[in-house]
Amino acid sequence: MRLVHIITGLDTGGAEGMLLRLAQRLRPEFEQQVISLTNAGPVADQLMTAGIPVLALGMSASRPDPLVLMRLLRLLRGFQPEVVQTWLYHADLVGGTAARLAGVRALAWNIRNNDLSPDKTKPRTRRLVGWLARLSGWLPARIVCCSLAARDSHVALGYAADRFEVIANGFDLARFHPDRQARDSVRAELGIPGTVPLIGLFARYDPQKNHAGLLVAAGLLHQVRPDVHFLLAGRGVDDGNVELVDQARRAGVAPVLHLLGERQDLPRLMASLDLSTLASWGEAFPNVLGEAMACAVPCVSTDAGDAALIIGDTGRVVPRGDMAALAGAWRELLVLPAARRDALGAGARERIARNFDMDVIAARYAAFYRELHRERA
Repeated sequence: MRLVHIITGLDTGGAEGMLLRLAQRLRPEFEQQVISLTNAGPVADQLMTAGIPVLALGMSASRPDPLVLMRLLRLLRGFQPEVVQTWLYHADLVGGTAARLAGVRALAWNIRNNDLSPDKTKPRTRRLVGWLARLSGWLPARIVCCSLAARDSHVALGYAADRFEVIANGFDLARFHPDRQARDSVRAELGIPGTVPLIGLFARYDPQKNHAGLLVAAGLLHQVRPDVHFLLAGRGVDDGNVELVDQARRAGVAPVLHLLGERQDLPRLMASLDLSTLASWGEAFPNVLGEAMACAVPCVSTDAGDAALIIGDTGRVVPRGDMAALAGAWRELLVLPAARRDALGAGARERIARNFDMDVIAARYAAFYRELHRERA
């Protein structure tokens, strides 16, 4: 079956990573083509290494180009896919329009977002989502959603409820796994003793990720546990981020904070942690929680998106915006005996293996695509 994935861009991110993992596992049953509306990015290299062709159309992220739509239309007419899957809002609009003009009836959108509150989302994005809501009843045949929370929030915004199919994200347990050596090697890289407790957050710098709140919580914990260090990694999370550095200084945690920027060795970094955390306002199905849990690291998260569903009883979930509760949950888990915290970590990995193994999730996508094709043939 010929399957085309159309995505807004191929920089490192949750949707991009899920596309990579899925495309790798859909071979050889599906003959695939990945088209990025904007750039190639690091995920494109990984896709091509896996033998999956990638085309980048070079569209500006801030200014849609009708010429890109026409080029995409020609590509789809040439490839003649049976199924088109679009990823992220701009691709849903541009890719979805091109697919239907090319005569593709088996078109699925893919929603990866949840919180679209005005104070944390660009007005342009909210306008785009409004247009997509009006198109959702007739442009896509189906809408794949990675979380129950994301489905519910988009239905509330006017999306057609009868179009949705919820398929959770999946995780590669061979890539993300416990690694005892990572603890010492990462601490050596950071220049701290091997016994130092380490809490990590992996997220791009974005209002939805609430780095400011995370640092407030870190300051609260630092008052009672000055030995704990914090590792933050992600696009824009580095010493060049003046705003973030100033927030750390005001929270009093600059001496115990390590800002690593965007990294490609996330399995190693995650496996080095005592706790992984999120302080987010908005998530859909946060990959970083499942990845850390696959490394047998307990997680503490705000109740954003499907975080509680992922973590279950293997960590802690606190109300969004309650940074005192976040700091309290960190402290609660850090004072547990090492054997008890290790048991939580083992339970976390087992939970991911039981519910979110990537091979199982890929099989669900494959069945979904086959059914979609049959329905629209």
